[in-house]
Amino acid sequence: MKTDYPVKLSSARAWRTYVGGSQIDKIHGIPERGDSQFPEEWIISTVIARNSGREAFSNEGLNFVDGTNISLKSLIESYPCKLLGNEHYRKYGAVPGVLIKIIDAGERLTIQAHPTKQKAMELFGSPFGKTECWHILGGRDVHGEKPCIFMGFKEGISREKWQDIFRRQDIPSMLDCLHRFDVHPGETYLIHGGVPHAIGAGCLLIEIQEPTDYTIRTERVTPAGLNIDEFMLHQGLGFEKMFDVFDYAGIEEKIAKERWCIPPVVLQSGSGYHLSQVVGYDNTSCFRLLRCDITETFSYSPDEHFCGLYFLKGKGEVISKNAHFKFRGGDQFFVPAYAAPFNIIAEPENPATVFFCYGPEI
Repeated sequence: MKTDYPVKLSSARAWRTYVGGSQIDKIHGIPERGDSQFPEEWIISTVIARNSGREAFSNEGLNFVDGTNISLKSLIESYPCKLLGNEHYRKYGAVPGVLIKIIDAGERLTIQAHPTKQKAMELFGSPFGKTECWHILGGRDVHGEKPCIFMGFKEGISREKWQDIFRRQDIPSMLDCLHRFDVHPGETYLIHGGVPHAIGAGCLLIEIQEPTDYTIRTERVTPAGLNIDEFMLHQGLGFEKMFDVFDYAGIEEKIAKERWCIPPVVLQSGSGYHLSQVVGYDNTSCFRLLRCDITETFSYSPDEHFCGLYFLKGKGEVISKNAHFKFRGGDQFFVPAYAAPFNIIAEPENPATVFFCYGPEI
């Protein structure tokens, strides 16, 4: 297989317990068809979505090489060193170690938490937890509510109190245990494993995370009225052990915002492009995300590090010495570690925004 140029992937939408996704359709230029149970698009995914009752959809969440039935997962397993790089393969094996999503929330997501690496190994036998990061792309008012997120326990929330609220399914009290932040395009929030959180209605964001789908939920019914299967609440741990996942360390609101809201770092700004770091290895060893806004041309060299490309908007071409692709909003590519340098050229009337998505630090 050729591994010296980017591989175009088909879009992968995943069923979730909440509704949304109409803004993702707009990114792809799809005519308005409203929100649905497919509010997420997964990027360079080798992870299968965990959804009770949908076990027959065994490929849900996986990306495939565009126009084929070859999954990115099987491709990487066949050529792990060539695609991921020797150093990454030695440290992490034949997995990218990262998952990226575009999330468009038509309703508030249920309150949830994900395991740290340590808890993931202890509870699920997984070397990866689910630390994640949200970069806000935009938003919309839903029923008069502006986009917001809920994140982190306030001071004084004990395990016993949290379990009691869960047993009573007192949703207003659940939400009142967490900090609420209004969000704006360009902001970035880092959510460590164990920290309870919920994306508010109307948020459009790109999420980069560790590559698992272990989600502990505390609401039995979604805001839209969908009853959630018990397995989807505790992920097989049971209603006592699921509370081992949460980090009960309370934090003041001001300190929480300062700790978890990450400012962008400008890396390069040239004629025709602007490159910034959304989240980097100085913030977490789990992943790295760059954003490049291109009005003319941006030149890129993988330097033995694989990555994913996601084009949020724009039209143009990706050109390397052995390949030539056209792109538009919603397109995604997997870039092998040893791919040749290439140029991203935006059409003058259609400037591009592209995200470069990287796996864990090596």
